[in-house]
Amino acid sequence: MSKKSKIFLSGVVEGFYGRPWTMSQRKELFSREQKWGLNAYLYAPKDDYKHRMYWRDLYSLEEAEQLMMLISAAKEHNVEFIYALSPGLDITFSNPKEVAALKRKLRQVCEFGCRSFALLFDDIETEMCASDKEAFSSFAEAQVSVTNEVFLHLDEPHTFLFCPTDYCAAFCSPSVPLSAYLKTVGEKLHAGIDVLWTGPKVVSQDISVASIDEVSAVLRRPPVIWDNIHANDYDPQRLFLGPFKNRPTELIPKLRGVLTNPNCEFEPNFVAIHTLATWCKSSYAHKDVPMDGDDGSDYNPHNALQLALTDWLVEFSRANQPDGSGARGSKRDEEEPMQTDGYEPGPKDNPLYTAEPLTLADLTLLAELFYLPYEHGPTALVMLQELHWLRSDLESEKGEEWRRRAEKFDDMCGAVVRMFNRLSNVPNRIILYDLYNYICDIKSGVTMAKAYVKTLGGRTPHPALALSDDPEPWGFRGALSGEFQRMLPSHGNRDLFRSPPATRVYTIRPCTPKDQLEVMKIFKEMQTETQQKVELVGDRLVEGHVTPTQNCSLILDDASGVCGYVFALSDAKTAMTKAQYPETILQDFPSVMTLQIHSKVPDHNAVKRLILQVLSALRDSGSRGVFSEFRSNDRRMLDFLKTLDVFQVLKVDGLPTNLVMMGAKL
Repeated sequence: MSKKSKIFLSGVVEGFYGRPWTMSQRKELFSREQKWGLNAYLYAPKDDYKHRMYWRDLYSLEEAEQLMMLISAAKEHNVEFIYALSPGLDITFSNPKEVAALKRKLRQVCEFGCRSFALLFDDIETEMCASDKEAFSSFAEAQVSVTNEVFLHLDEPHTFLFCPTDYCAAFCSPSVPLSAYLKTVGEKLHAGIDVLWTGPKVVSQDISVASIDEVSAVLRRPPVIWDNIHANDYDPQRLFLGPFKNRPTELIPKLRGVLTNPNCEFEPNFVAIHTLATWCKSSYAHKDVPMDGDDGSDYNPHNALQLALTDWLVEFSRANQPDGSGARGSKRDEEEPMQTDGYEPGPKDNPLYTAEPLTLADLTLLAELFYLPYEHGPTALVMLQELHWLRSDLESEKGEEWRRRAEKFDDMCGAVVRMFNRLSNVPNRIILYDLYNYICDIKSGVTMAKAYVKTLGGRTPHPALALSDDPEPWGFRGALSGEFQRMLPSHGNRDLFRSPPATRVYTIRPCTPKDQLEVMKIFKEMQTETQQKVELVGDRLVEGHVTPTQNCSLILDDASGVCGYVFALSDAKTAMTKAQYPETILQDFPSVMTLQIHSKVPDHNAVKRLILQVLSALRDSGSRGVFSEFRSNDRRMLDFLKTLDVFQVLKVDGLPTNLVMMGAKL
């Protein structure tokens, strides 16, 4: 085969962060790739020390033996084994000893029988050291220079891949066509070296033909797609079992290849790899013109998913244990699980538990619950829509439609629980254990949702599932990471199912002097609405006569600008020109808070987060309570605050009738 004749690379990149796959799993992968018509495997596990962190270190005799066996297994299954090295964390490009170390390491792997290689410079700092700045005009030039030298040293391998630091459009400044980094790569990287690319983003929802044409023009070669659509190493609560989709098959003749970087767990990748193989075998893989069909090819994601799940169902029935032993000793045992030998319950005894077999419908439900990064499967979406309607339609007084839809939601939750039970009893325990944490989590989630709907309908759920102020630990999920996320202003705005009308993105940030005009505008609008000329302690904070306590002046804004504010002072007396309120009140509520939210803000959650953030700062300052004053006819704000359940109306002796005081204990 000539140097110019290159096959379309299709297969898998083991390039995620986390525990690498085992040697036996990789061999199983090669078998599946051969069976499904895929031809490549890129070895690049981020947490293999000698791939990335200790890239200079040669492999030991035992490690070498393992790699040789793996390379040999790939060849036996007609899979091209591509060994990748990731030296970018600490390499000095201008140091000849570093380049020699690269050559030595790859030459060792070459001696193992490997003939295809890759150098990866992804996810690293872009600042060059002083030595490299003296030797190279840019970071791209440094990478390309070393890559070209290694490529030539290895006698120009037939397959040699280069992963740039700017490996997706989102990283390119100012854009893909104008990227100086990509321009250098395109102009100076050896023509025999192919470039990896993830698409518009690190995890790309869609990869269009136009976007590939654009980057190919800059790189002066078609890219190899490193596809992260099924990668889950960035979120331990997510698993992706949906089909390979949103990549038109018209891309195939415009690419050098596609490698999927899938879930960290090996067994659930059956679907990702199977559907990629179906995509690669579409009409565009062999023709230059589209076939008849809706998308110009014979690839349909839904059909591809069903094909994959049908084949996967067979794997679940194969007895398999993590220690390599079979779960049961015969085909009959696999088909008819026996709980015990010889025991038959009497007429008054409990009947034996019989495990129901897993069905294709169960696997379809599983895939739709754990679909893709940017979309839920159809069943998951319906469940979210039904729960949203059931909790929102309280005006219907639980009429016939509410009861019917509550029953439908209950049935859908029941199907998830039944799926969990059937999965828990499959003979193939290896697949089960890769799935278990995820299916346990979703079972718990829908069970709590089911209990909540029962409560809305006037029924009493099991005590362990009751919604209360003191729930069991499974009633508040997400641990520390979840609590951090809920404090962030963007929390929830990228949920795949968003409850209308809360689609506006709000930001909570410190107030700056530049905000004063907008703050005063909202303040004066409130005064115009209420038409009451009464002086409040909090007004002095808004007008700038008194400086709020540190971390107690926050702004709420959206795309149109400032739409709310909260200012607070830990010692309210310092803002008073006279003794305005009884000392007994100030003993329990020594701090003052003033706030106004524009009428255009419908999102109570955003406002509640704004207030709670200031309350937290007051608590940190040592305050034990805070009061807030409102003009009595400011009904909009008073009603709004009552829905938040943060403040309570205070009874204050001698308070003017045109004032209302609300307070919160800290």
